[in-house]
Parts: sequence; structure tokens; C-alpha cells
Amino acid sequence: MAKYIGNRKELSEDKLEAMEEIVMDSAKAQAVLDASRSSMGMDISPIDLINIESFSSRVISLSEYRKGLQDYLRSKMNQVAPSLSALIGEVVGARLISHAGSLTNLAKYPASTVQILGAEKALFRALKTRGNTPKYGLIFHSTFIGRAAAKNKGRISRYLANKCTIASRIDCFSEIPTPVFGDKLRAQVEERLAFYETGEAPRKNLEVMKEAQQEATEVVSEIKRKLEKKERKKKKREKRRLEALEATGEAAAPQEEETPSKKKKKRKSEGDVSENGVEEEPQEERTPAKKKKHSAPEETPTSAQKKKRKSKGLQEES
Repeated sequence: MAKYIGNRKELSEDKLEAMEEIVMDSAKAQAVLDASRSSMGMDISPIDLINIESFSSRVISLSEYRKGLQDYLRSKMNQVAPSLSALIGEVVGARLISHAGSLTNLAKYPASTVQILGAEKALFRALKTRGNTPKYGLIFHSTFIGRAAAKNKGRISRYLANKCTIASRIDCFSEIPTPVFGDKLRAQVEERLAFYETGEAPRKNLEVMKEAQQEATEVVSEIKRKLEKKERKKKKREKRRLEALEATGEAAAPQEEETPSKKKKKRKSEGDVSENGVEEEPQEERTPAKKKKHSAPEETPTSAQKKKRKSKGLQEES
């Protein structure tokens, strides 16, 4: 609101409709407009106005971040512990899980421990001084204890801790957790509150759990059908994708080019075939003779001349 209005001197009737959308009240928007006209405060300097706008934008961003965080917590708790969040809310349920360390640890705790979870200092101080032990810990932030009378706060906190323990165990050890049991347990706590106030007898736990079991079975079967259908669709899409990849791979696969060695072999085989169609036997490759280790010494020019003279003399005698 402060960011939209800015300087009060610039506020006019044109901005009244937008102000009504912000405050969600036409009377309040009109009161703000009248107050801006009749205000006797000092004018705001440009530097102060810049600081006010930056502060208001910071507050708006923090509120948006808080909303996003709350939505994330709600979705996460509905996945992890739907019964516990349906019973006492997402914030209190998340605090209990965080304080216990995990949902499994919270499920292992007895109801008496869950009741005073978060009030350990007060408990040990009471044990040391032999005073009264605390009646509630983190579950005090639940709406049920605030709605109960002062004399019934301890009783309703004990009952609520019992139901929280049941809900946490159902969420922890069930194959597919659903909020059905949490809704039924919440209805039981409401009936117990009415019993403390008016004396109306609540339903028995056995009847409520039978109804919850039937509803939970139907919900789980429906969830399983949806998951199976989703899995089948996923497999079909994957199969189509693989078939498309194979088809494109076969069409775009380049032919193997002939290597130079293959070309030489082909030419050689064509040359070996004679004109009559008879294939000639390939000639054996001549292996070069091994060179002797000690080669003969080269003849000198004088020895060669002597040999020529001897051969001439023999020819003349004959």
C-alpha cells in the first residue's frame, strides 16, 4: 500500500479503485484517501521516499517468499505425513518431525513423550525442583488446546498427543499414506472437545477406525489404479520413442566406405581372372635372399686389369 501511494500529495480519486483491490475494503480505501487530504504531517523528502519504497518492496518480497515456503511445506507434508498434517496442521507437524529428527523417530515415541516434546527444559527443571511437570510442548501451537477451557487443557493435550502418535505411525509404516485417518482422528478430537464442553458422548474408537479403514482401502485402490495407468502410458511413450530412434538410425546410417586395402584386393582379384574366365593362380612372392653378414671385398682396379690380361693371353694361345 505504501509503495503504491508513494507521496500523499500525488494521491487522487483515480487511485481509489486500485487501493480498494489492495485493501479489499472500499470504506478503508476511502478513509485512507480522506486522511491523506486532511493530514498535517511534514512533507516527505525525495531521499526518504526512496528509502520507504525500498523498504516496502523488501517487505513485499519477504511476504511472497513466505507464501512460497508455506506452499512448499504444505505439498511436502501431504506427501510425507498426510495424516499428521490433516490432524494438527502442516506447521506443527513439521515442527514435531524436525524436533524428533525424522518421522520414524517420531513414530517410535510414546504419547507421553510427544505430549511434552519441545518442553524438555521445563520438564527437567520441574523434576529437579519437584514441581509440576509441563502439560504440553510443541502441540500447544495447535488450535485444539487454544479452544479448550483452562481446566481441560491438560486433558485435551494428552488426548491430542495420543492421536498424533497414531497418525505418525500410520504415515510411517503404511505403503501408500493417505489423509483419511488424519481426518477421522481430527473429528475424534473435535468430538472430545464437545464432550468436555457440553457432555455429549463421542463415538467409540473402534467404529471410527472401521470407517477409516474402509475409506482408506478405496482411496488406496484408486491411487494404485492411477499409478498403474500412468506407468502404462510412460512405457508406451518410451516404446514409441525407441522405435522412432531405431527408424531414424536405420534411414540415416551412412554406407561404409571401402578402405584402400579392400580396393587393392578387389583390383588384384579382378586382374587374376583371365579372359577365358579361368582364374590364374597367384604367383608366389619371392622372398629376398638374406644378405650375408660378411660381404666380399671389392676388387681393386689393378686386380681387374690382371684378369683381363690373362684372359687375352689364353685366347691368343688357343
